[in-house]
Parts: sequence; C-alpha cells; structure tokens
Amino acid sequence: MKAHIWVMLKPTVLDPQGQTIQHALGSLGYQSVRDVRQGKFFVLDLDGLSREEAAGQVERIAREVLANPVIEQFRFEIVD
Repeated sequence: MKAHIWVMLKPTVLDPQGQTIQHALGSLGYQSVRDVRQGKFFVLDLDGLSREEAAGQVERIAREVLANPVIEQFRFEIVD
C-alpha cells in the first residue's frame, strides 16, 4: 500500500514562492489565476502494516519529519 502526503504552508503564512509563480502566470496571460500556494507532495511505499497501523505511522512521520508544525499543515491518504 502507499501513502500520499501533502504538506502546505498554513494559510496565515506568507508564500513568496507562490506569489512569484502567480506573477509569472499573470505575465504569461493567465490573468484568471488569483492566488498560488506551493507545497510538497510525498509518496511512501508501505509494507507489512494494517491500514490503521499505516495511518498512525504516516501521521507520525508527517508530523515529526515532513512538516514543520509551526508554519505548515499536512493531510494524507492511504492508497491500496
């Protein structure tokens, strides 16, 4: 089974890279793009765990290793 994990800056945290992308898109003619938030995406390949064990382990990994809880939030899904 696999785990997909998305890590994004919290909405209250300034995202200069997202702003740069949004400005670049505007200069390329994509005027309808109002805002861009950039983040990170991880895929973990898991073996030998039940779905519940995998969810617990993935949540701990995301919280303790992949995301900075001061400025980032995360979500994940377990995929069969």
